[in-house]
Amino acid sequence: MRAIGIILAGGNSTKMMELSNKRAIAAMPVAGSYRAIDFALSNMSNSYVQKVAVLTQYNARSLNEHLSSSKWWDFGRKQGGLFVFNPTITPDNGFWYQGTADAIAQNLNFLKSSHEPYVVIASGDGVYKMDYGKALEYHINKHADITVVTKVMPDGTDVSRFGIVKVDENNRITDMEEKPLLKKSNRVSIGVYIIRRRQLIELLEKATSENRDDLVTDIIIRYKDVKNIYAYDIDTYWNNISTVESYFRTNMDFLKKEVRDHFRSEPRIYSKVEDLAPAKFNPGSFVRNSLVASGSIVNAHVENSLLFKEVFVGSGCTIRNSVILNDVYIGDGTVIENCIVEAHGAIAPGSKYIGRPDDVLVVTGADDKYSF
Repeated sequence: MRAIGIILAGGNSTKMMELSNKRAIAAMPVAGSYRAIDFALSNMSNSYVQKVAVLTQYNARSLNEHLSSSKWWDFGRKQGGLFVFNPTITPDNGFWYQGTADAIAQNLNFLKSSHEPYVVIASGDGVYKMDYGKALEYHINKHADITVVTKVMPDGTDVSRFGIVKVDENNRITDMEEKPLLKKSNRVSIGVYIIRRRQLIELLEKATSENRDDLVTDIIIRYKDVKNIYAYDIDTYWNNISTVESYFRTNMDFLKKEVRDHFRSEPRIYSKVEDLAPAKFNPGSFVRNSLVASGSIVNAHVENSLLFKEVFVGSGCTIRNSVILNDVYIGDGTVIENCIVEAHGAIAPGSKYIGRPDDVLVVTGADDKYSF
C-alpha cells in the first residue's frame, strides 16, 4: 500500500452522556467483543496500510490500554507499525489538540519522516468494513487533491450530525456543510479522507499559521472551490456511534444475521483477545436472539439483547432490548428493558429500569458489586 494511516481518536461527544465519562468514544465496546477503533484499525491492516498513527486525547487511558499491543491488528512489524500519539508539552507548544487539523499538525514529524506518497485519515468512531486501497485507486484515477469517502443514507435518516456532501455528475464535491440545520442532501461524509502526503503537510502548515484547527471546516470545506475534491461512495454497512441513540442502534444491528455475516466474513475485524471462559447458561435460563460474550453467566430471561464480557445475570431477571456493557453484576429479580447499562457496575436485586425504544435509558450501577 502506498499510504500511511492516521486515525483520529481523541474526540469526546456530550451526546454520549454518561457513556463518555469513563472512556473515549473510540474505546466504546461494540457488538460484544470489539472496540469502536477496531474497525478503522482492521480496515487499515486489511488494506495493507502498514504504518498507522492513532491520535488520542480525551479520556485515553482505556483506549491506550487497548492499543498496548499492536499484534492483534498485525502491526507488530519491523517496517511501519502502530504509533499512539498523545498531546505532549514541548518548548514550542503547551496546548492539547485544539481540533482535528491541529492534532495532525502537532505530530507533523510523523508525516515528514514517512516516505509513502499518500495518507488515509479515518475517524475512530465508525463501524464499517472498507478496502482503503480501492478508494486510493479511485483517488489517483480522478487526479483528486482530496477524496472524501461518503455514503448515501436512506430517506428519513437524521443526517444533521454529519457532514453533508453535494456532488456533480462526475462526483466532484460542489458543496459540503458540517452538521447543517437544514438537510440539503442524503450523502454524508463517513469521516475517511485520502490526500497526498506532501499536500497535507503544506495545508496543515498554512492552517497552523492562520490559527485554523479543524480538518473539515478549515481545510476540506475551505478549499472545495480551489482544489479537486471528490466523493467516493460506499454502499455497505456504516454507522457512527457518537450519540447514545446511534450507539444503541449500532449494537442492536448486530442481532441481525446479515449484519453479523457481513462483519464475520473475510476480511475479518480484529480485536484484542482476552483469556475468558465461554459464556455459561445455567439451568432455568432462557436466551433468544441475543449475543452473549465470553466470561458471562446467565441465570434468567434474556431477549433481543447484547451482553458484553463478564456479565452476571441473577435468577428471576428479565432483560429485553438492552445493551449490557462489560463486567456488570445484575442482582436477582431485576427487570431491564430498552437500556444501556454502563460497565463495571452492580444493579441491586429487584431493580426495575424501563426505557422506551425511542428514548433509551442509560443506567449506571453501584461501584461495589459486593454491597448487596
